[in-house]
Amino acid sequence: MVIVDDAVEARARGWRTLAVLHGRLEAALERELQARHELSVVEYTVLDALSRQDGGHLRMQQLARATALSSSATTRLVTRLEDRGLAARVLCADDRRGIYTELTAAGTELLQQARPTHDATLARALASAAEAPELEGLVEALSTLPAGHATT
Repeated sequence: MVIVDDAVEARARGWRTLAVLHGRLEAALERELQARHELSVVEYTVLDALSRQDGGHLRMQQLARATALSSSATTRLVTRLEDRGLAARVLCADDRRGIYTELTAAGTELLQQARPTHDATLARALASAAEAPELEGLVEALSTLPAGHATT
């Protein structure tokens, strides 16, 4: 006999719903950002996170948190962005052991070009998702999040 815990099942259902919404949004963003700007969603996320920081730079561990990647995956991603001239690694002036990833002028320019695509695609994907009864409540909840909520 299996005992069903309603709270556990509600959390699991919520997690599955969130995963479905995330997958739909990420697929739409990936398709448009790649087609129009040759950027992946995670590359856009890094450029965006860097642009929102005073000084335009973050430590690698902060970038890893912002992108939900492992340290090694973040390092590989930053290397790809460096190779494209979109980001650069710089030594921390206060702590010579610390390394920051910094947005370059080319990275800033590409981000400015890509941001309208990202924002419009996200709006369309959310509107489309809201039409699905199982996603409607979650999409609505996202619209009530306070502005300026930091992810890094």
